[in-house]
Amino acid sequence: MASTLRPAATGTATGPDLTALLRGCAAGDRAALRALYDSEAPRLLGVAWRILRRRDIAEEALQDTFVQIWTRAATFDPALGSARAWMFAVLRHRALHILRHSAREVISDDETLFERADDAPDPEAIVSRLAEGARLRRCLEGLAPDRRQAIVLAYAGGLTHGEIAGRMGRPLGTVKAWLRRSLLALKGCMQ
Repeated sequence: MASTLRPAATGTATGPDLTALLRGCAAGDRAALRALYDSEAPRLLGVAWRILRRRDIAEEALQDTFVQIWTRAATFDPALGSARAWMFAVLRHRALHILRHSAREVISDDETLFERADDAPDPEAIVSRLAEGARLRRCLEGLAPDRRQAIVLAYAGGLTHGEIAGRMGRPLGTVKAWLRRSLLALKGCMQ
């Protein structure tokens, strides 16, 4: 396994080559899955907890995520992004799916849904906490305020499209279009 070590994406320490480990998973290598789990599970669990706010459900999302990573590793394309980003996207999708299901079971009226959406962090405060010279901050500040708010609520606040639409008082289709177009704009700005 020592041959899979290289500088981690953060550049601060050495860590496993996640792309190589995903390829190993795609080939059915259980040791590669174990190495991915050992390397990334704590970070993934932290993100799941921030979205779901309950450790037991976050652990369930983490387990489901690694099952999906194992079964879908062959779909990972390094040309489209890093292995870590792909794994976090799988987790985020799974956690939001769980959140939507639990919201349908627990939330019985629209007023409660809006109260829950109001508990999300203030998007402008999140953007202002980014380092002054950060590229992402510059790109986010280049978006129209309503589009920036939608992006931050979705990706930093973990809100669903419906929750964002409710919080912002906008139609769901408008919010979805803003998110799609804003992500494309951010991708272009970050390149």
